[in-house]
Amino acid sequence: MKFCSQCAGVVSRRVPPGDNLPRWVCDNCGAIHYENPKIVAGCLPRWEGRILLCRRAIEPRYGKWTVPAGFMENGETLAEAAARETLEEAMARVQIDRLYSVISIPYISQVYMLFLGDLLAPEFGPGDESLEVRLFKQGEIPWEDLAFPSVTMALRWYYEDLDSGEFPLHTVDFERRPG
Repeated sequence: MKFCSQCAGVVSRRVPPGDNLPRWVCDNCGAIHYENPKIVAGCLPRWEGRILLCRRAIEPRYGKWTVPAGFMENGETLAEAAARETLEEAMARVQIDRLYSVISIPYISQVYMLFLGDLLAPEFGPGDESLEVRLFKQGEIPWEDLAFPSVTMALRWYYEDLDSGEFPLHTVDFERRPG
């Protein structure tokens, strides 16, 4: 950051009075510009025992498979963001069931929040950010070609929980890059 979004003055990195972390502070008007983690909202869309996955048409991890997910926008709830991302990436409409996993990834300043959801109909297709969209049975999941460790973890939890019929909220903190 170089300039203040309030007055266009020059900003510098320093600890503001009453704070304990360095922030971008305007040298002119004193506005403090906070940088906070991004929330990624997504969905594990289900249809008749299968999960809908998207093959990414964008970086990072171009060509790899993932669940529909993306950055939450201002003015929407988590569930709305998950449903919107499913519509944008998979052209699919879902009924959001419940929050299923919360994965904190501090080394990239993200919190990944995935919901369980049910497709309203088996109608889907690739959106602008997807090369391909498919329903997968458990034995067909492309485990070696999944885009992100958070998606792998959520899918593993889902199939473990499917056996018991209980779907508790799962949480984990990735303290460092997996692998």
